[in-house]
Amino acid sequence: MTTSASAVTARTAHTADLTPAELRAIRALLDDAFDGDFSDEDFEHGLGGMHALVHDDAGRLVAHGSVIMRRVRHRDRWLRVGYVEAVAVRPDARRTGLGGRAMAELERVIDRAYDAGMLSASDEGAALYAARGWEVWPGRVCALGPDGVVHLPEEEGTTFVRTAPAAALDPAFELVFDWRDGDVL
Repeated sequence: MTTSASAVTARTAHTADLTPAELRAIRALLDDAFDGDFSDEDFEHGLGGMHALVHDDAGRLVAHGSVIMRRVRHRDRWLRVGYVEAVAVRPDARRTGLGGRAMAELERVIDRAYDAGMLSASDEGAALYAARGWEVWPGRVCALGPDGVVHLPEEEGTTFVRTAPAAALDPAFELVFDWRDGDVL
């Protein structure tokens, strides 16, 4: 397959506007892209927000990503954060600009609707986000768990942020994410 970013169509849609067939295609893409290591909880984390769907000229889903709202406390304020989830490109179409095409759609949503964008990157995905101007969060990462604030040192160095100037995040203050089942970030 020799799909290029120019030979594709991209659209955004809310989870509520996706058909059952589209949801199955997204799940199949994620399972394929993550070699079967994409859990039901991981999939659920990517639902309830906006999806970027990239199709090739034959109509096949070749790339996907979603952005969902999360609450993140920073200093004394809870921010509305567009949290990026479930970014994947078909294995046979990687390194052709399709991940960037999906991210461009998600970034447009983040820039217009949220205080900041955040994500947790795999080693394989980190270069894509860094090349697009996302920055590794240099401060402490935590979550507000059932028993209070929990430090997440394993997420430090893999949490990326995209902020509007008005957000002015200060790494001297921790990011405290809302709690969720499965991987918190």
